[in-house]
Amino acid sequence: MPSLHWPSRLIIVRHGQSAGNVARDAATEALADRIALDVRDADVPLSDLGREQARALGHWYARGPAEERPEFLLSSPYLRACQTADAFRKASGTDASTDICFDERLREKEFGILDGLTTSGIRNLVPEQAEFRRLLGKFYHRPPGGESWCDVILRLRSVMDTISLHYAGKRVMIFTHQVVVLCLRYIIEGMTEKEILAIDREGDVANCAVTDYHYDPHRGASGGLKVHRYNVTAPMEREDTPVTRAPDAIAGARG
Repeated sequence: MPSLHWPSRLIIVRHGQSAGNVARDAATEALADRIALDVRDADVPLSDLGREQARALGHWYARGPAEERPEFLLSSPYLRACQTADAFRKASGTDASTDICFDERLREKEFGILDGLTTSGIRNLVPEQAEFRRLLGKFYHRPPGGESWCDVILRLRSVMDTISLHYAGKRVMIFTHQVVVLCLRYIIEGMTEKEILAIDREGDVANCAVTDYHYDPHRGASGGLKVHRYNVTAPMEREDTPVTRAPDAIAGARG
């Protein structure tokens, strides 16, 4: 039997709906080039609905079997992720002494000069970047001052090394962002660019949706993580909490 060097459960959660999600929707509906936010991306808080979604997620785990509840909580340091983790901890019955470990490597993709622009804003205000992105594809395109998906993947590989080192055999929950959820899938499941972008085109990761992995000792020569669920919104549906799937406010064009 191979030795266990991965968590027994790895649960990845996108933050609840944020004020940025709401502002982005309003800007898109108004055909505006810029999103009306006066705070940096790291300081965008949850909306009232986002807090409700985080509590619904906590209640869902509180009602489930104890062996499914996370023992360790990791979070992006961005405010909306921190608030989601804290609301989950309070609602789930997780031991109040359980610390939330903040890791800057779990932050959202950085968008550089595209910060605060809608899809139409990118086309209208920085058309050369829209063209570069069309030519390179979203996986490799790095806007000035920002990151490509590959840059995000590089930092997340080191996160996975840290998790394997410190949380082997434990149940771990990560609170993070849409692009990070997808890039973690790319790493854990050994996907290609084509495969992960096909999943991305199917639709956005829902706010507070659950993606989780179980340790499978028979996966590969030394065992590994096997996807159990992806983008599951049952926690919100259980409490009749609206499900939202808006991209983050500084998400740029999809495609």
